[in-house]
Amino acid sequence: MLLTVIRTLILFVAVLILLRVMGKRQIGEIQPYELVVIIMISELAAIPMENTGVPILNGLIPIFVLVAAQVTLSYISLKSSKARGVICGRPSIVIENAVINEDELRRLRYNINDLLEQLRAKDVFDISDVEFAILETSGQISVILKSQKRPVQPADLGIETPFEGLPLTLIIDGRLIEENLVKANKTVGWLQDRLNKSGVKRIQDVLLASLDSHGELYYQLKDKVKKN
Repeated sequence: MLLTVIRTLILFVAVLILLRVMGKRQIGEIQPYELVVIIMISELAAIPMENTGVPILNGLIPIFVLVAAQVTLSYISLKSSKARGVICGRPSIVIENAVINEDELRRLRYNINDLLEQLRAKDVFDISDVEFAILETSGQISVILKSQKRPVQPADLGIETPFEGLPLTLIIDGRLIEENLVKANKTVGWLQDRLNKSGVKRIQDVLLASLDSHGELYYQLKDKVKKN
């Protein structure tokens, strides 16, 4: 039993590290060949876990080979647009000027219901509003609305807007993020003073605190502190 646990933990850590090597992508954004690699890795890792008679290297070596192949293909795709077209495929225009491209849908074996579902997921309910809809190689649809149907932007009205940077997280679950405090050119004393003025005695009582680009501090207390 102990041997099974140890083998499982070794395989888990190895697969976790190798998946990180493959890169950061959501499931809906990975390429078909990457999905194949992930499925094969899960199958290969399961064999040594289930059967302690199989040497653990018999599972690890093929996994390393698959990840090396995936990284190599990704590098080739990065350097060559022709290779990228072969390996990953090319985006397809499925709607152009509010007209569905039936031939392209037929070639992709993509039905109208799937198309409408993807459009609804993008908050588009009327095909006549669509200038272009592009089916990406990941299977997701990118939608470009007609200019008169797009939301109005401040630039359309000639309005100048102030810069909005990313808020810096200063406290997470009662733990101070000192490096972000340094980036904000603030001190622990300043943060504690701001919290004290709001009636917060301890940093440990704060669930989340962040500082925006305008110097405004947002914080939320932990539930157990609120109840007390």
